[in-house]
Amino acid sequence: MMFALADFSVITPDFGLLFWSALVFILFWFLIGKFAFKAIGEALRDREQNIQEALDAAEKAKAEMANLQAENDRLLAEAREEKAKILKEAKEAGNTIVADAKTKAKDEANKLLSNARVEIDNQKKAALQEVSNEVGNMALEIAEKVIKKELASSKDHQTLVNKLVEEIKLN
Repeated sequence: MMFALADFSVITPDFGLLFWSALVFILFWFLIGKFAFKAIGEALRDREQNIQEALDAAEKAKAEMANLQAENDRLLAEAREEKAKILKEAKEAGNTIVADAKTKAKDEANKLLSNARVEIDNQKKAALQEVSNEVGNMALEIAEKVIKKELASSKDHQTLVNKLVEEIKLN
């Protein structure tokens, strides 16, 4: 067996080589186009669709995050307003309680002061009455002693006393 070596040149190929190369290339291209390009195209479309869905989902998530941030800011502002309102009400309630306590304390102090003045006046009147009674008693004792001394020594006075005693009996 003998193989004949053909004159083979890569730079200037002969017609047979070109024909068979073209035929194999066209057959390969047809088979690849029939089986592989469809799968590759579908895979690329699926990938493009998945990427678009992911971008849409990311955009949607971004919009939701913006909405949540806005809602969070709104709730935070409401909470701050509520806090300020509660603090204001608490301060007003505290001021009201303090004012009421001051008013009650003043009223109670005025009442105690009034009661003390009344009590002082009553005790003053009682003391004056007692002093007046004591002075009257002392004056009577002094007068009695003076009259006893004078009546004992004088008969005119004895007559006067008898006359006064009779007048008192008549009344």
